[in-house]
Amino acid sequence: MILEFLFFLFASGIIFYIIILILLIIIFVRVIYQYEKGVVFQLGRYAGTREPGITIIIPIIQELRKVDMRIMTLDIPKQSVMTKDNVPVSVNGVLYFRVAKPEDAVMKVQNFQYAMAQYAQTALRDVIGSMNLDEVLSERGLIGEKIQKVVEEVTEGWGLDVTAIKLQDVDVPDDLKKMMSRQASAEREKRATIIKSEGDKLAAQNLADAARIMSTTPGSLQLRALQTIDGLGPSASNTVIIPLPLEVLDGFIEIARKVQKADKKRK
Repeated sequence: MILEFLFFLFASGIIFYIIILILLIIIFVRVIYQYEKGVVFQLGRYAGTREPGITIIIPIIQELRKVDMRIMTLDIPKQSVMTKDNVPVSVNGVLYFRVAKPEDAVMKVQNFQYAMAQYAQTALRDVIGSMNLDEVLSERGLIGEKIQKVVEEVTEGWGLDVTAIKLQDVDVPDDLKKMMSRQASAEREKRATIIKSEGDKLAAQNLADAARIMSTTPGSLQLRALQTIDGLGPSASNTVIIPLPLEVLDGFIEIARKVQKADKKRK
């Protein structure tokens, strides 16, 4: 049955037209994916931008160049830079960008990915070279924003949109790392000493206030002593010695003398 059907097609000439149709589809029809756009040139001149889907291109007369519209990622290789305070550092990062105008990205720059990578490296060196080491180590987000502004000033005319630039690693010489570690240790020790001295100062002030209050309140010292004794607990291993002031003994002696005088008078 299949052989008879093919023989019928050959005999009627239908298969010839089918082959011609397939060849025309292969030659003229192009498919643009959803994440792409097509830039069309007709006899070397820009003829428009095609949207995603099926499009017709006339061979020899027209040419189609597809441009990826998704966000692209480029690594910024490690750059050796001298900071403003003459400290050598090595910095690398990552660049995120996308094509905003495909016609400009194709016509205004030969290879926009390579051009973007090279310009980002130059901008990174310029920005870090204008900052001190402390700023480079502590202001990574700010550095990324500055580099992004510098890159956008030029690449916007190329039809590119910079999404973000992030610094990954900042390497400094080993001897400088040791000095920074000693500095950080000294800073922590300084803070600990200041905190301890402030605590001693507050404790002394509180003790002075307590002594002032107790000196103006009769019986406060005795109450404090009793409170201290009560805090020792009922353990048998604790021995409490309560010293008596000499004034108390003098009082007892005076009472004994008065008793003796009264007895002599009676006799």
